[in-house]
Amino acid sequence: MMVRCEWAGSDPRYVSYHDEEWGAPAHDDRTLFEFLILEGAQAGLSWSTILNKRDGYRHAFDNFDPQKVAAFDEDKVAQLLQDPGIVRNRLKVRSAVQNARAFLQIQQEFGSFDAYVWQFVDGQPLQNKWQSLSQIPAETEESRAMSKDLKKRGFNFVGPTIMYAFMQAVGLVNDHVVHCFRHAQCRALAVNKNPV
Repeated sequence: MMVRCEWAGSDPRYVSYHDEEWGAPAHDDRTLFEFLILEGAQAGLSWSTILNKRDGYRHAFDNFDPQKVAAFDEDKVAQLLQDPGIVRNRLKVRSAVQNARAFLQIQQEFGSFDAYVWQFVDGQPLQNKWQSLSQIPAETEESRAMSKDLKKRGFNFVGPTIMYAFMQAVGLVNDHVVHCFRHAQCRALAVNKNPV
């Protein structure tokens, strides 16, 4: 029987997310932007809520095109706040637009958001060896450094805990427990790709 991290549970959407995405090193700027928005939206909510609304977010936020999201005006924000396909929180919606604008500035400065974000782990995913879920921290020195720098650049909903969840999701850190089949797979993916 295939062993997974406990949190994957039995919900097919969760299992698929665990097996195919979580912890795999991501280097595509649009994917990184998507997770930045989704992790911010998740603040105070369950990840299952966000996963269930992911298609709604893709539709509402123009498939997570940062250029398009950065151009959203107040009318568009008001429209989004009526959309049941996303979390209708004014601060979170406005923050997504502000973060898109700050995201574009980072792309200009570093050439890509990928180059910027991977510098916090020296270009290679941190490989943890947790035996159980209870050992995994809520934040780390790296997520605190990333959070501080993003806030300085005008981002919102990027606290150290949110940024650690982001790091886990996009594979900056491999937090699959060691007996999970994805731990070795994500480790292999890290070895085969040198992002920076």
